Amino acid sequence: MSDDGEPSGSAGRPILGQIDSKQLTNIMVVVVRYFGGSLLGVPGLINAYKTATSLALQLAPIIQKSVEVEYVLNFDYQLMNEVMMVVKQYQISVIDQSASLFVRLKIGVPKARLEEVINKFNDLQGVTYSLEL
Repeated sequence: MSDDGEPSGSAGRPILGQIDSKQLTNIMVVVVRYFGGSLLGVPGLINAYKTATSLALQLAPIIQKSVEVEYVLNFDYQLMNEVMMVVKQYQISVIDQSASLFVRLKIGVPKARLEEVINKFNDLQGVTYSLEL
């Protein structure tokens, strides 16, 4: 957070407070203020930055994404149906895939369901996986 020339604590802190109140991460808010001739004072600045941020966050769509761990799966093409059933069941995202005689899938596994997914892939005979670095 930055006050960027404004009095200390009058810009960055109110903006961050609004972001924290909505429990948002991976976000950036930029507020541009043009001087219109009136001195707002520190309380007025705090209110202006807080209000601008609040209105912007109300209008912006919020996209929820789960934290994912990337894995690479390798398996025979004949196992594609079984693997894709697990992918669909656990809402795993397919990042990349290549197929010929063997299939290579790069997937994103939701961190909250990682243990369940690993157990499922261990149960499938002929599927190998490795952590994508």
